Amino acid sequence: MLWPLSMNILFGILTFILIVISIFLVLLVLAQKAKNDGGMGAALGGGMAEATFGADTGNVLSKLTINCSIAFFVLAFVLYLGRIYQRTHASAAGDALPTISAPATLPPAPADATATPEAAAPATTAPAETAPAESGK
Repeated sequence: MLWPLSMNILFGILTFILIVISIFLVLLVLAQKAKNDGGMGAALGGGMAEATFGADTGNVLSKLTINCSIAFFVLAFVLYLGRIYQRTHASAAGDALPTISAPATLPPAPADATATPEAAAPATTAPAETAPAESGK
């Protein structure tokens, strides 16, 4: 029973790492300079990144962005496969909720015929035929 618990903890840790990587990736993209030196990159600190990392900022941030995006996609795919594995093996291990099938039969009819709603309801007769309407000739 320790195996499913350790898998859930591992999936929780990997999901947290995926969220941290995605936030870092967004910040990396926003910190880069735009190609025309304007836009959001300049407004949110694109010029400051050059002062921090030196003149070769474009290469450093580009490589970091590529590596973080690769880590993001690999980790997302690993989590996806892990959840599929967990779902397929949960039914065999008994971790899933059981399926209960209800019978599709009606309850038995009461033995007393007077207790049925059909017997208690008054009998209705067909309406009497009306005479054809006279024409006003």
